[in-house]
Amino acid sequence: MNTALSTPIACEPIRPTRVVPSLSEDVARGLFGAPRTLPPKYFYDERGSLLFDRICDVPEYYPTRTESALLQRIAREVIETARPERIVELGSGTSRKTRHLFDACAELECHPTYAPVDVCDEVLVASGEALSGDYPWLDVRPLVGDYTAGLGNLPRRATRNLVVFLGGTIGNFTREQATDFLRELRAMLAPGDTLLLGADRVKQPDVLHAAYNDDAGLTAEFNLNLLRVLNRELGADFDLDAFEHYALFNPLESRIEMHLIAMRDQTVTFEGLHDSLHLREGENILTEISRKFTRAQLESMLEDAGLRVVRHYEADAHKFSLVLAEPD
Repeated sequence: MNTALSTPIACEPIRPTRVVPSLSEDVARGLFGAPRTLPPKYFYDERGSLLFDRICDVPEYYPTRTESALLQRIAREVIETARPERIVELGSGTSRKTRHLFDACAELECHPTYAPVDVCDEVLVASGEALSGDYPWLDVRPLVGDYTAGLGNLPRRATRNLVVFLGGTIGNFTREQATDFLRELRAMLAPGDTLLLGADRVKQPDVLHAAYNDDAGLTAEFNLNLLRVLNRELGADFDLDAFEHYALFNPLESRIEMHLIAMRDQTVTFEGLHDSLHLREGENILTEISRKFTRAQLESMLEDAGLRVVRHYEADAHKFSLVLAEPD
């Protein structure tokens, strides 16, 4: 029986299996280089995580709504097929969509432990407490760390693990990065384990453009929050009013690209780096890519990583995919 209602949720740190660049190293290499880039993982401090949760509710942003409806429809079959003793979710955020799996678990009297993995302690604790209140049987054991730093030290405490990677986050990797990540994930899966992967599908450019340029301006605020993180963590003095959010669909790469555009010439000082960044009017910083897949591309990527497709679930009009896979 879960004791989370009387015992505070505690996050267990994950030791990295390889060295990953620090924020200052990523900034020195990406922001001071050419083209200027920043990793999207730095969006997700507490404020950024809550902003993204709000983005999921805007009318234009179809991915969360579409994936959630699809997951609700298939959750029972996924749990029946996987029969998990533990659910591990990479990049769990507030775990809002994962509740469909917990609802199916409750119906089937399947009571796995839940190990959400994310980089923000505050969000993990808050969402864990909420889940413990709504699902008294659920044993929530958050793991705090950067899953891009390696998966080899994820604790294994069950014989049947369902690893969940939702939100189309696989699209934030380049082709090579995605295949490498899935191969690493495949290496941690044992016989009896399964992977549930969410991926966005190719669709009309105007639909994609609207999703990343919502009228409420939440995606713009989310993008600009990255500069707030740099101001706070590295003592930078970015003037957020001097930048504009810009997102476009690149059809040659089949991906959305999010940028921050400098609206005037400026010099940004980084106290933490003892350096200054000079930006000209019109210069851009690439902050995120979001690749969109065909069904064939998605299945081929999984197969290249040594994963066998067990079920491929598609939303109406092939707008989104959820793929259940296992080690080949």
